[in-house]
Amino acid sequence: MSILDQNIQKLQNLLERFRSDGIPNRIAGEDRAGSAGSFDNTSPVDKSLICRVAQGNADDIDAAANAAADAFAQWRDMAATERRKILIRVAEGIEARAEEIALCECWDTGQALKFMSKAALRGAENFRYFADQVVQARDGQHLKSPTLMNITTRVPIGPVGVITPWNTPFMLSTWKIAPALAAGCTVVHKPAEASPLTARLLVEIAEEAGLPKGVLNTVNGFGEEAGKALCEHPKIRAIAFVGESRTGSLITKQGADTLKRNHLELGGKNPVIVFDDADLDRALDAVIFMIYSINGERCTSSSRLLVQDTIRENFEARLVERVNRIRVGHPLDPSTEVGPLVTQEHFDKVTSYFDIARQDGATVAAGGEVIGEQGYFVRPTLFTNANNQMRIAREEIFGPVLTSIPFSTEEEALQIANDTPYGLTGYVWTNDLTRALRFTDRLEAGMIWVNSENVRHLPTPFGGVKASGIGRDGGDWSFEFYMEQKHIGFATGQHKITQLGA
Repeated sequence: MSILDQNIQKLQNLLERFRSDGIPNRIAGEDRAGSAGSFDNTSPVDKSLICRVAQGNADDIDAAANAAADAFAQWRDMAATERRKILIRVAEGIEARAEEIALCECWDTGQALKFMSKAALRGAENFRYFADQVVQARDGQHLKSPTLMNITTRVPIGPVGVITPWNTPFMLSTWKIAPALAAGCTVVHKPAEASPLTARLLVEIAEEAGLPKGVLNTVNGFGEEAGKALCEHPKIRAIAFVGESRTGSLITKQGADTLKRNHLELGGKNPVIVFDDADLDRALDAVIFMIYSINGERCTSSSRLLVQDTIRENFEARLVERVNRIRVGHPLDPSTEVGPLVTQEHFDKVTSYFDIARQDGATVAAGGEVIGEQGYFVRPTLFTNANNQMRIAREEIFGPVLTSIPFSTEEEALQIANDTPYGLTGYVWTNDLTRALRFTDRLEAGMIWVNSENVRHLPTPFGGVKASGIGRDGGDWSFEFYMEQKHIGFATGQHKITQLGA
């Protein structure tokens, strides 16, 4: 039996429980049906039904928010060392079920096992990292003045809402939920409706690790119902969201009446700039990896290639050769590099750009084709002879699609790179140190890598500028969001107090 066949068999055994029981909401440690009924969850691999999923609405969100509010004091006041032990056990539970998580994620999202096998372990790493920050999360400063000893501390903000996307949903859920729990907050989690399987596994693992009932609640459903209700609920103090920029704007409006604090990790049209003095072999590897891995369905993908005209022809020729060799196939096959797109809706969106590119005058140098009819498969695609005013250069396609744009000078490259509503990441390839310093200083992006692909380091700030988001994740920046700063002043003597009416 091949490895693919073995993985399919393992998956089928795992899915039996979902087929028979569906995916209920999890509120205050109890399974609950959706107040709005249920909806189908299908696989992008072959469009088959995976299971039915509880469809939550405002009633379910209200129950979950109340559960989170009721559990907050217990979780907030638990000794930090005890919270840390629980979060470490969550990490251990994730590691123990890493294969189960990866297989379910592949079938639910179409992502290749090559990448999802590591996503679960990255989720465990998130919990371990923030567990280790628990004890010092409240630490503050001693700011002495002439008459006062001033100290600062931080306290958890309260129940928070976490809304996560369908691309690498497990890892991104842990990236938000782990620091929220470490800070002492309770959580209502609304997973993406297109990928609910691993959110269910996460809440099971957390409760088995000893997380008290109501500290983590999961409500499935759609953004216009469950998501909107979560953003508007008065007991939810903050919303952490990952998704597209248009939805981020709606979330801000929906939370305005209750003065919600928002952290928005939004879209991008990220440039990778390759100068002619770069290590072109390494640059080629990084360009390909950062757009075609994870099916191109990630916010940090480098979807615009800005290549210096002196090397453009050769670099694009090598690129075409490599792109045409990328292995598209069943996501549970370990040799697969690109799997199917996540849903029919997203498949239709991505494939629409094949004609848009041609209509705008670009060349489809590789791909631009659908593969088969069974699932949502497309060939990795490269557009050349493009400019930055074309729709393929301005709109977030969010698939395995790269647009190549030539430039002549450093100034022109910077102008093209910054000529976008977005500002999440940028990638610069040059061996000229002074150019790298100049360029990164003026490049409008929240995160920039020089001579590297995206290599995530958990203590560093993660987030974008412009339409790519508000706020930062990672390290102490996460605690700044999930906690409130508090100042306390202690008089150190009998300082003069102005007397009125004496």
